[in-house]
Amino acid sequence: MLHKTLLAALMLGMAAAPAAAQTPKLNDALTGDLVPTHDPVLARDGDTYYVFGTGVPGEDGRYILPRTSKDLVHWTAGQPLFAKIPDWAVKAVPGTKEMWAPDVSFVNGRWRMYYAVSTFGGNRSAIGLFTSATLDPASPAYGWKDEGLVLMSTAQDDYNAIDPNFVADKDGRHWLAFGSFWTGVKLVELDTKTGKPLRPNEKPLSLARRPAPAGAPAPIEAPFIVQHGGGYFLFASNDYCCKGVNSTYYTIVGRADKITGPYLGKDGSPMMQGGGTIFLRADLPEQERFRGPGHAGFLHDKDGTDIVAYHAYDKANHGASTLRLARIRWGADGWPVAEY
Repeated sequence: MLHKTLLAALMLGMAAAPAAAQTPKLNDALTGDLVPTHDPVLARDGDTYYVFGTGVPGEDGRYILPRTSKDLVHWTAGQPLFAKIPDWAVKAVPGTKEMWAPDVSFVNGRWRMYYAVSTFGGNRSAIGLFTSATLDPASPAYGWKDEGLVLMSTAQDDYNAIDPNFVADKDGRHWLAFGSFWTGVKLVELDTKTGKPLRPNEKPLSLARRPAPAGAPAPIEAPFIVQHGGGYFLFASNDYCCKGVNSTYYTIVGRADKITGPYLGKDGSPMMQGGGTIFLRADLPEQERFRGPGHAGFLHDKDGTDIVAYHAYDKANHGASTLRLARIRWGADGWPVAEY
């Protein structure tokens, strides 16, 4: 009978032991002004977190929408960053009405905001640059300076100059990833001082694409490159955004030893051949609430935590494009896992 007594004691002890503490998921706690958020990028300046996203067509917030938080949980919307699209951009891309997909990085003592202007479905597009000493509108040093055109694409090009992402490699060289549909995700090297192409007449490098029959859409966009563990991870969004709950967006990732690629999924599938590993996907069928998660932007926080911001379409709120956040756990295999 002794073994039964020991077993009962062990079971009692296990029942009485406190459950292992688990870090709550950010998405379960988010409150405040989360809608509408599209193509978000996440940054931190001092004790404040900032999310900047694509402007909303037909509304006053079409010129980059900001949100702020002290704790990553409670978010407050601010006024649009700009009163209008720069004159040079309106001339470069006739018909443009919003500023899209900003990317924010602190470089050489100033914040750089790359952004795109375009028209939906066309590849006559341009990427521009603003800089500011701070992100805090209350600071005397605050103020965005228009640095003008960075690069553009036309109907004669086989790529689309939108969705910019700045990245510095481990050798200190600066790069800009960008691209949407057409022949996919591209990369150009930047002048470290100006933030503009180092070799303006050089054809962009190709990093990822979705092969498709001639004339058929090849949906891949929104690149973001993260350096980790001696390698580079390229995140991109596949399929279709901007269709509310019918959006089929999802986010993939590939890894490379060099920033220029080749980027491969966990299974070795080349991103230049439509491969990669799924990183974000829609809620499982039993939930079916947040659809089309994509356009991921990353922050390596001061405490060492990696966080991803993205948007998804909320079925419980008429398909509204909603801010979503997740902490990143780097697995034993060196690959990122989003805790969302």
